[in-house]
This record gives sequence, C-alpha cells and structure tokens, in this order.
Amino acid sequence: MPSDPQSSLITITNPRSPIAEAYRSLRTNLEFSSLDRPLRTLIVTSAGPEEGKSTTLANLAVTMALAGKRVILVDCDLRRPSLHRIFGVRNGAGLTTMLVDDEAMRNPPFQETGVSNLRLLPSGPLPPNPSELLGSRRMEEIIASLTEKADIVLFDAPPIIAVTDAAVLSSRVDGVLLVINAGRTKREHAQRAKALLEKVNARLVGAVLNNVPFDVSLHRYYAEQEQI
Repeated sequence: MPSDPQSSLITITNPRSPIAEAYRSLRTNLEFSSLDRPLRTLIVTSAGPEEGKSTTLANLAVTMALAGKRVILVDCDLRRPSLHRIFGVRNGAGLTTMLVDDEAMRNPPFQETGVSNLRLLPSGPLPPNPSELLGSRRMEEIIASLTEKADIVLFDAPPIIAVTDAAVLSSRVDGVLLVINAGRTKREHAQRAKALLEKVNARLVGAVLNNVPFDVSLHRYYAEQEQI
C-alpha cells in the first residue's frame, strides 16, 4: 500500500487513467454477469494478505457510486482493517459497534467518504473473536438492514486461506469477488481459495487479476485521448 493510503483511490485522483478505466470495466462486467441474479451484496476477498483486495474494493465502490448507485462499503476485516485509512476517516465506531449496540443498529455509524452516494461503515474496535461475530445471527440482521439502505452493499473480508471469516460471510451474500495478485499469489493458493468458496456454496462471480505489467501502448492511447 502507498505511504499515503488515500493515493490508492486512483478512480478519484486520476479518473481518466487506464487503471481507473479498468475499474469501470470491472463494474460493467459485474453488472452484466448478474442480469438474472442481481447483486445486492458482494464480498471481496483474496487468497492471502497484501494482494490488493481493499484497494480494489475501494475503487470499485467509487466507480459504482459515481455511476449513480447508492453504495455502502463495509470493512469486515476485523483483524487488519484498512478502509478507514484509505478514505481518511475515523474508526472509533463501526461494524462491531452495530454488533453490540442496539442504537448503532438503528442508526449505523457511517462515515462520509467525500464521494456522492458512497458511505463507509468502518470496522470499529477490533474484537477478540471475529469469526464468531461474523457468523452470528446479529450479523445476518445487519446485512439485511444495510441492504435496505442501499442499491449494493460491498464487504471487505480477510484473506480466505488465512482465516475462516470470509468463508463464513460468503454463504450469506449474493456473490464473492476474488482478488489475485499477479506478482504474489501462488497458483495453488488461488485454487485452494476457490475450493474453500465452493465448499460453503458461495457464488464466485469472478476474479480480479491485480498488479499486471502495464501496457505502454495502452497508456499512450489514453494520453492522446486526454489531449483531444
């Protein structure tokens, strides 16, 4: 992650770049892949740590919000949350607050992101038992409540091989997006991640290949378009 986490939001800092366009293509592909079964809730996870899942999810959320969808972004990584840093907001209250506080359940402690239509529910204080909380009946109620407040709810989950959190959540949402890092993810780890998702009957809607070598000719094309 960059030294300035907010620089990860290339869809805001450089919306006409090829990378930002790739996120818009991802948004479009997700929309077309779910015509028969609309995605109202989506988890983004990865096989292992440091593979870019949170950055991918944050930029996907921005592109969806800019396209007019009402988006709620939820940090379900209750071990190493990062979305509050990416958007530069506080993490004093969040998802874990809703899990234990009825008032927060009625009025979720959303943080404004500076992007129209996009609200962030940070992780909140980190608990000692993330898997149990994410697998609780209360979490089911939270997912249902948030879904009523947005067109789509996006969840950032921990790496699926490392802990069981993502697998627990995956069976409760409409789809799962798996982030694979071209320079880090081992083939066998990606295969294991897919198998773990299949084991809990999760709906894997696709995979994102991150950290792919940049095509200079493509960059030149976009640079020329910006000058027109």
